[in-house]
Amino acid sequence: MIKISNLTKEFSGVKVLDGLNLEINEGDVVALIGASGAGKSTFLRSIDYLEEADSGIIEIDDFKVDLSKITKKEILELRRKTAMVFQQFNLFERKTALENVMEGLTQVKKMNKEEAKKIAEETLKGVGLAERMDYYPKFLSGGQKQRVGIARAVAMNPKLLLLDEPTSALDPELVFEVQETILNLAKQGQTMVIVSHEMDFVYNVASKVLFLEKGKIIEEGTPQDVFYTPKNPRVRDFLTRHNKTMEVGNFL
Repeated sequence: MIKISNLTKEFSGVKVLDGLNLEINEGDVVALIGASGAGKSTFLRSIDYLEEADSGIIEIDDFKVDLSKITKKEILELRRKTAMVFQQFNLFERKTALENVMEGLTQVKKMNKEEAKKIAEETLKGVGLAERMDYYPKFLSGGQKQRVGIARAVAMNPKLLLLDEPTSALDPELVFEVQETILNLAKQGQTMVIVSHEMDFVYNVASKVLFLEKGKIIEEGTPQDVFYTPKNPRVRDFLTRHNKTMEVGNFL
């Protein structure tokens, strides 16, 4: 069980996150949707403390931390239990795909290289990159780079995987391969929180959808409930055009 309580963040006196609360069960895939500037990425980054929240409590199993007085030791522990997949890949250009995945295992988890290599190889195979392990990022497509980024995060065996618009930097023809990788992780029971503007993908991968507006959760429920019977008028207006073009089932 992962519990986030009263998460708040202000920028220049404006509340970007306004007392957000969320409970995540093991195996849940929570999708954050809403207009740009609603606070989705800030919410995601605050969970990993890449963004310093003003207040909030995060509980992951028996680990509990108060973000208003978090210590360096607690930050490290929090990041051992979470892993982030970024929009722009953030790979080490002078390291191969295999070395990129090994980096966190050897530097953060302090594994020996032999053990780290074995885990990295298995994880890269799991995202369909068995033939690209020894390639440097400049020789990989955008979709392949993002799959290396996903493998790097998954290899850390996080309790919670965070994905911030994982397909936004990709050409349209490369989006599906990354989405398919994420869907496979969901089927394997990986607990995730995803920020995405791809509504059909959200519908098919998420177990719970949250709609954020001005730092508040104004609608939450199953994809079916949120997309087809939303209670909030703002959510209905936002989703109307998406519901007309959604290709439900593409990822099933």
